[in-house]
Amino acid sequence: MNKNTIIYKVFAFAFAFATNVWTGLAQTHKDYPIQPVPFTHVQVNDNFWAPKMQVNANVTIPYILNKCYETGRVDNFRLAAGEIHDHKLTEYTFDDTDLYKLIEGASYALQVKKDPKLDAELDKLIIIIGKAQEDDGYLYTFRTAKVSKPHPWIGSKRWEMEEDLSHELYNAGHLYEAAVAHYLTTGKKTLLTIATKNADLLVKDFGYGKEERFPGHQIIETGLTRLYRVTGKQEYLDLAKFFLDIRGPGKPHSGEYNQSFKKVTEQEEAVGHAVRATYMYTGMADVAALTGDQVYLTAIDKLWDNVVDKKLYITGGIGATGAGEAFGKNYQLPNMSAYAETCAAIANVYWNSRMFQLHGDAKYIDVLERTLYNGLLSGVSLSGDHFFYPNPLASMGQHQRSAWFGCACCISNMTRFLPSMPGYMYGQDGNNLYINLYAGSEANIDLPKGTMQVVQQTNYPWEGSNEITINPAENMQVKIHVRIPGWAQGDPLPSNLYRENAVVLPAVLKLNGKQIDYTLEKGYAILDRTWKKGDRISLVLPMEVQKVFANEQVEDDQNRFALQRGPIVYCLEGPDNLDSTVMNIVVDKDATVQPKFENTLLNGVMTLKMKGNSTKRQVNSDELIKNEQEVTAIPYYAWANRGPSEMEVWIPYEASAAKPKPAPTIASKSKVSGSIKNARMLRGLNDQYDPKSSADASSIYLHWWPAKDTEEYVQYDFDRAYTVSQSSVYWYDDSPFGGCRIPASWKLQYLDGTDWKDVKNTGTYPNDKDSYNKVSFEPVNTKALRLLVQQPKEHSSGIQEWSIK
Repeated sequence: MNKNTIIYKVFAFAFAFATNVWTGLAQTHKDYPIQPVPFTHVQVNDNFWAPKMQVNANVTIPYILNKCYETGRVDNFRLAAGEIHDHKLTEYTFDDTDLYKLIEGASYALQVKKDPKLDAELDKLIIIIGKAQEDDGYLYTFRTAKVSKPHPWIGSKRWEMEEDLSHELYNAGHLYEAAVAHYLTTGKKTLLTIATKNADLLVKDFGYGKEERFPGHQIIETGLTRLYRVTGKQEYLDLAKFFLDIRGPGKPHSGEYNQSFKKVTEQEEAVGHAVRATYMYTGMADVAALTGDQVYLTAIDKLWDNVVDKKLYITGGIGATGAGEAFGKNYQLPNMSAYAETCAAIANVYWNSRMFQLHGDAKYIDVLERTLYNGLLSGVSLSGDHFFYPNPLASMGQHQRSAWFGCACCISNMTRFLPSMPGYMYGQDGNNLYINLYAGSEANIDLPKGTMQVVQQTNYPWEGSNEITINPAENMQVKIHVRIPGWAQGDPLPSNLYRENAVVLPAVLKLNGKQIDYTLEKGYAILDRTWKKGDRISLVLPMEVQKVFANEQVEDDQNRFALQRGPIVYCLEGPDNLDSTVMNIVVDKDATVQPKFENTLLNGVMTLKMKGNSTKRQVNSDELIKNEQEVTAIPYYAWANRGPSEMEVWIPYEASAAKPKPAPTIASKSKVSGSIKNARMLRGLNDQYDPKSSADASSIYLHWWPAKDTEEYVQYDFDRAYTVSQSSVYWYDDSPFGGCRIPASWKLQYLDGTDWKDVKNTGTYPNDKDSYNKVSFEPVNTKALRLLVQQPKEHSSGIQEWSIK
């Protein structure tokens, strides 16, 4: 046995323990019944995931590493270590975690492909992190750093504001995740020693009769369970459970936002900040598995049912509202204002993976796969260097990918997730092997009876056929569970939230070329036999295009359908359609849809083609101009890679649900400007969208938040001089929770030569919420009109629509 073989076997054992793969030790401890096959045992070589993982390694990781230096995140640690003294701390107290997540993602990438330069760069970062750690293990740069004005979120002493915004424990959780990943990759204990020293401090400080506080932002729980798996230290698991048990009402900052309005075991509805919630549910699953606590298991089962039955987007995204980045009410799933944060999608994958490990039911993988291919993958550009924080399901051009965010959590989270994707493909329970996801790959899986190689040859997700070759080291009897996705059975989700409209052909399963009958158990076709080298499982999944309809209680999706083919959800985007406009498109719900693979589009995607029509308003008439056109849909994950444009997932099949293209009115032809310079918000003033209410966020609107008690303006510069005598404005007001209200007062001015003069209105200026405020004035001939707004003393104001006659 050579040296490399010995190193590999030691690494494999350590990784197996840390990631729940079967070992003799796992037999004597409570744990998940089903263990994941580590991604280090699965080599993906397909045309879909392999290029994306390569872009992450070659582009995204170096890009984020450079950004961590450029934006001062590394200098936060150097300042805390006393190496520099003139650095200003970055904006957010959780910015430390961007380094931790970068190290975790880079460690995963190193497991896939060696990179000595990157390995050395991680060593350098870890030295800097270690120098910032205090002698007793405390590690939180925003408190340790000596600055003249400490960040207002940190409080006056350790742990003081943890329930609210401090993020001390949140940072620690990501540190632990990174430390375990780095240790298992390199065998070096440098970061692991820093992490365990910090965890030992938490064990010393927290507990009943000591600091009885819970983290404001969950993830420390999963970080501690990961440390427990590597070190075997029971106190880490006990502390993870303590942080969950202590969470609840009666403490400072308790409430729905951070899931502390009830004890965690009493919660039945997903509420509050969606990322915090799903990290907590994942931690609850870990604790339930590792302690055997059935009360925890019952609680997360109920919470999962609530999300999948009432709060999950067709893309797998979660979090309906930007107010608190939170879940909305049951069936509240707006499209234009959908938050569906990238971090929440990643956390949703973590949670559903754990739920599968607990229950062995394919319905959890159905949700995981939907999220993976759609609401998660949409978070990063095809180029790997532009990102989405929210992932809306409709846009009028106001959304575009950014190169960076001040709050960069989603960017660094994508970095750590993508290399680990192969780890979700397989699961095992003794000699039961679960094939969960389909991608061209080779996997070497250690089962109690011996080693088995599984080779997948497929062009999934564009094609439904998959040749799976089984190569056991020697003939062995194993039960192979082949997942038949819910979408392939006519069920978009394991609930009645969405339904497909057509009969679905059955999936075809063959063994060594002979078609076999099968029955499904928890979504799997089970093949129980003695396998020999070269045995072939052929799976053909139906890939007909499906039109998906939402439950009638989802108000925003009525009279619309979404397109799905295989696991991919589609959208209409401006560059592929007439006049770069999609909001005005209507497609009959019985229209034929033809798939067409386009090699040169968006790195190669399957597009969908269909006949539809578009509508356009005309001046002085309520009748719409209608044009027939070919309509093209692209995969949702690939939108916004060609600049800002209109986009829509839910396609109207009734004209009443579409938004006709504006008529060429004075306002729509005007150049729009104002005291706010955001061009996308200014575009919303003259799009001729009639809001449902002042708080309607389903279209573009303008606001001046966070400015208060100021005079602001918007202005139309006409294409020529017009005689005007009437104007209407519809205010944006997101009370009671938002920061905008109708203005204290407003007035109109017109341009007379080079001077602005007040119009002489024939009545008062109305100032009502949820309706147009129309004012008539003596006719003026002018080339420009200005609307002046005096904001309230304690709030901002905003505008939904502004029209002129």
